[in-house]
Amino acid sequence: MPSGPGRNFAVEMWTVRLTDRQLEVLSATLAAQDRLGPALSGALEALELARWDELPDARLPWAEVADLAGRQKVSEADVVWDLAGKGHNVEA
Repeated sequence: MPSGPGRNFAVEMWTVRLTDRQLEVLSATLAAQDRLGPALSGALEALELARWDELPDARLPWAEVADLAGRQKVSEADVVWDLAGKGHNVEA
């Protein structure tokens, strides 16, 4: 669709789920190309970042985090950092 001042256009997007092996093969295929233009370079970067999209969301004990932050007079982010370093169980 044409774009320009005062014109609206839609960008279509598609998604695909790949197994780890399929992701590796597709990444290797792109990386093996002699010359990667901006589109393929972006696709390769997106494939690398896609690995992180599949991580489960962590469930943190927010009541404990808020309580510790208040008692220590630090931010909740500081408490989360501290808890992560001590290996507390975080439910996934």
